[in-house]
Amino acid sequence: MKKKIFIIVFLILVVVLFLVRLQIDANVIQISRFNLESSKIPKSFDGYKIVHISDLHSKEFGKDNKPLIEKITQEKPDIVVLTGDMVSANETDYTVFFSLVSELTQKYKVYFIPGNHEQALNLKEKSEIITYLEDRGVDVLDNEVAIIKSGDEEINLYGLWYSNKYYSENDEYILDEELISELIGEAHEDSYNILLSHNPRYFLTYAQWGADLTLSGHVHGGMVRIPFVGAIFSPDEGFFPKYDAGLYTEESGKSIVVSRGLGSGSRGFRLFNRPDLVVITLHSVEKGVD
Repeated sequence: MKKKIFIIVFLILVVVLFLVRLQIDANVIQISRFNLESSKIPKSFDGYKIVHISDLHSKEFGKDNKPLIEKITQEKPDIVVLTGDMVSANETDYTVFFSLVSELTQKYKVYFIPGNHEQALNLKEKSEIITYLEDRGVDVLDNEVAIIKSGDEEINLYGLWYSNKYYSENDEYILDEELISELIGEAHEDSYNILLSHNPRYFLTYAQWGADLTLSGHVHGGMVRIPFVGAIFSPDEGFFPKYDAGLYTEESGKSIVVSRGLGSGSRGFRLFNRPDLVVITLHSVEKGVD
């Protein structure tokens, strides 16, 4: 009898702890900070700070997203970049996203690219979002480049999006360097180039094209993560996706930072995978050091 009671109590405790963990991983924001060094970064950009937000999926952290906004404010970013899936494709009410944008644009220059969910919206819905963003001064990068200036120096911020048919593994649709160049032109080799692209799958291709730093999301950190191991599964990438979260650097020194995202989508959940607010600080170094 005592053994049975012990088992029941143990199981109840496990369920309670599991539910508590789910609440934490749905609502307690974690800040991921990364320092990127390069001799291509101009000296006036040394210490330049970028807040990177991805995969909000209309998630609201407290009333009017006040806790999220407070964390962003504490970081004192120079710019804020939004790398897609701020809403979900099955939504028609964009109030949460619009409210966040309204707050951010009062303090920061904001840049946006669509993710696969925005791309799945119909023309009217897309137009509603783009119009709202542009009316509030957001720079919507529609396969184009924005020149970011600091003093007399500058870096390039490219925004890339492409058809959703390139998201899933399919030999017929593979994004290559030539297609990227057709979409957004050739990279400026002598400048520091930051690329915003929702899907991290093509990191090596982005680097070959000329992106010194790519900022992506999409994978949600795999939703469910194993501590000290990483993501278990991503719908597009399968089990143990290659680029699930954090910083990756290839042989030439070019890097990608993949956000775990803030939201879960309409049917998703997060486990051992707290909402992720990414903060990137650029550092200028002398040639031969990076």
